[in-house]
Amino acid sequence: MSRPGQLHLNAFLMGVGHHEAAWRLPESDPRADVDVEHYKNLARIAERGKLDSLFLADGPVLWDQVGRRPSGTLEPTVLLTALAGATERIGLIATASTTYNEPYNLARRFASLDLVSGGRAGWNIVTTAGLDAARNFNLDRLPAHSERYERAAEFVDVSLKLWDSWDDDVVLADKAGGVWGDRDRIYPPAHAGTHFRVAGALNVPRTPQGHPLLVQAGSSANGRNFAARYAEAVFTAHQTLADASEFYDDLKRRTAEHGRDPDHIKILPGIVPLIGGTEAEARELDAELNRLIRAEFALPGLAELLGVDIGELRLDQELPAHLPAEEEIEGAKSRRTLVVNLGRRERLTVREIIARLGGGRGHLTFTGTAEQVADKIESWYDNGAADGFNIMPPVLPSSLARFVDEVVPILQERGRFRTEYTGRTLREHYGLPRPANRNTVVAPAAVALRP
Repeated sequence: MSRPGQLHLNAFLMGVGHHEAAWRLPESDPRADVDVEHYKNLARIAERGKLDSLFLADGPVLWDQVGRRPSGTLEPTVLLTALAGATERIGLIATASTTYNEPYNLARRFASLDLVSGGRAGWNIVTTAGLDAARNFNLDRLPAHSERYERAAEFVDVSLKLWDSWDDDVVLADKAGGVWGDRDRIYPPAHAGTHFRVAGALNVPRTPQGHPLLVQAGSSANGRNFAARYAEAVFTAHQTLADASEFYDDLKRRTAEHGRDPDHIKILPGIVPLIGGTEAEARELDAELNRLIRAEFALPGLAELLGVDIGELRLDQELPAHLPAEEEIEGAKSRRTLVVNLGRRERLTVREIIARLGGGRGHLTFTGTAEQVADKIESWYDNGAADGFNIMPPVLPSSLARFVDEVVPILQERGRFRTEYTGRTLREHYGLPRPANRNTVVAPAAVALRP
C-alpha cells in the first residue's frame, strides 16, 4: 500500500566514491579527495536533483591504510563553507566528534556555517570509536562506550545553551541612541557539569535555523536513546527490510517516550546504488569493482571491528565460530553486530564479507536498473522502514550523476520526491519547525497569571 508524503534524500559524499576500489577505475582521479573543485561539482549535481542535503563523514584520525584508498580528508565545516558559496539551496551536514572537541568551539563553528549558508547547516553527532583516534588526543585508551555517550549528551546540552545564548532580537542597531544590542537579551550558559564548564555566551548571533539540524548515526542501545532525545535526522545501516522496520518502529517509539513528535525525527538508511542500463550492466560494474579490492588491506580493519586478532581470520573461511560478546566491544557496536549477522546469515567467507563491505561498509548495496533502485527505495518507504535514504554513490561523480538523472526523475514522476525546492533552510527541506529559544519561551502557567 502506498504511504502518503514524500521521501527525503541525502547525498553522502566520500572522496571518489564509497566503493574502496573506485579510485582504481580509469575514470577516477585518485587525488580528488582533497580537491575542492571536485566537491563543488558533486554539490551542484546533488542540488540539480533537488536533494535535501549533502553529508560529509569525518574522524580525527588517518583512515585505513594509505595503500588501500585515497585517505586525505578536508575538515568538513571548512569544506562545506566553500560549498555554501557554490550552491544555493541544498543542506550541508558535517560530522564532528563530541569526544575530541569542546562545545564552545564546535557550537561556534556550526553557527558560523549556518549563518554563512543562510540556514543550511547540519551537525552529524558522533562519539568516535577506535583507539587510534584516542591516541591523537592524549589518551592511552578508548573511553568506554557508555562514557562517550554520557559526554555526548552533556556536549549537546551545552551546545544548545550556546545557540540559545542570543535572543533573536538582540541586535537593536539604534544609531540615534548609540545602542547596537540589548544586553538583557543575552543568556550566558553558566554551565558547570561532569564533563564541561562553560561560562559565557556564544560570540555568534542566533542563526537562521535557530540552531543547526541535529543528525546522529549510532544504532546501539545507547545510540538509539541518544537519537530519540536529540536527533532530528538519523543515518543508519541495515541489510534487510525486517531489520530496518524494527529499527524504525523502535526509534519512533523511543522518540515519543521522550515527549517529542516522532515525525520530527527522519530516519534515513544508507543505500549504495550500482546502476546500469540493464541488470547485467549493473552487475558487471559491481564485479569489476570487487575484482579491484585488495583483501589484505581490509583484514586489519575487519579484525579490529570484530574484536579479534587478525590471525584468527582466514580469507576463504567463514567467521570464527566464537567471537567476543557484544558487551565486550567498546568500538562501533551496531556496525559490528550488523557485519557479524550478515556473515552468519549468508554463510559468507571472510573474503566475501570484505567484498560486501567494500562498497558501503555494511550499508545496503543494491545492484540494478534505475527503475529497480527507485522500486527498492519506494518499497522500504511504503513498508515503514525509512523516511528517505542516505544515498552513497559507489563511484564519484558518475554514480551520483546517474542517480540524479535517472532515479530521481522516476521518483518525481511517482510523486515521491520534490520537483523544486519550496524552502530555503535545511529544516524546511526536512519539514521541521524552527526551534524556539528556550530562554524566551514563556511557560503556559506563567501566561495564565498575566492580567
